[in-house]
Amino acid sequence: MIKIAVLGLGGVGGFYGGKLAKKYENSTEIEVYFFARGKHLEEIEKKGLKVISNDSEFVAKPKKVTNNPTEIGIMDFIIVATKSYDLIESMQYISPCIDKNTIILPLLNGGIITEQIRDVYPDNVVWSGCSYIVSRKTAPGIITQVGDFSRLDFGFDNGESEKLIEFEKILKDADIDARLSSNVRENIWKKFYFISVSASLTSYYDVSFNAIVETDERRNMTIGMAKEFIQVAKAEGIDLGEDAIENIVSRTEVLPKDTTTSMHSDFIAGHKTEVDNLTGVVVQLAHKHKIEIPLYEKVYKTLKEKEQKNNS
Repeated sequence: MIKIAVLGLGGVGGFYGGKLAKKYENSTEIEVYFFARGKHLEEIEKKGLKVISNDSEFVAKPKKVTNNPTEIGIMDFIIVATKSYDLIESMQYISPCIDKNTIILPLLNGGIITEQIRDVYPDNVVWSGCSYIVSRKTAPGIITQVGDFSRLDFGFDNGESEKLIEFEKILKDADIDARLSSNVRENIWKKFYFISVSASLTSYYDVSFNAIVETDERRNMTIGMAKEFIQVAKAEGIDLGEDAIENIVSRTEVLPKDTTTSMHSDFIAGHKTEVDNLTGVVVQLAHKHKIEIPLYEKVYKTLKEKEQKNNS
């Protein structure tokens, strides 16, 4: 029996976890478990997890949904999709589900997430992954995808293995567009690049994706921060490509109108945000490499002040 747990049932974890739970609900070979809390847990226990997209709607029922790791025991695979500010605490919390053979796959936004998990579990195999999807928890027990595109890239820096191939099949059989990547770190940084710049600036200007390139001032700020990020990425051994700046502007322009980043949504709601892992970590890495990034410094300082004010 293969046991898979999903930690973090927001837009990303809820979407992929929902697909897995739906596919393997009656399987005798694969069991899917969810971690959840509060009303989200109560609704899933009562009715299952509803996943809504443009072309489909379904209800997924895991083997068990719980907030107590000791209830479900050791897992073979754990998909981690928490907020980055909860990452370390969450990984420690699920320690009763992890032994030396448990494989961990993070799907968080950020450039050094895998490394942070390996610091907590140095003896475990920790893969790297990233997803491309616009999806939100819109109510307890309900996940809603915006648009019709979703993709999950994952891999391991030590190369391919039977476990990677096995897990890719598990995902694909659940109608997930999953792709093994031989250079997953580059994929993660390319996504981190877009998310870091767009999340920082949607939050800084308090606007949607499209609006960060609507005016000359905002477009110049977007391009300026993109250039700073590219310098840091190069210092980390990542080449984002010659068209990286053009790509970030064009991608922002074509996203669904009035949609925004998860971090901006958290700022609007007055919640804790991922500003340290999406904006601050770029500043941190720039300091490490002695690179000057004044725009990132300015935006990070402003956003930290805004977060502190929201939480005071």
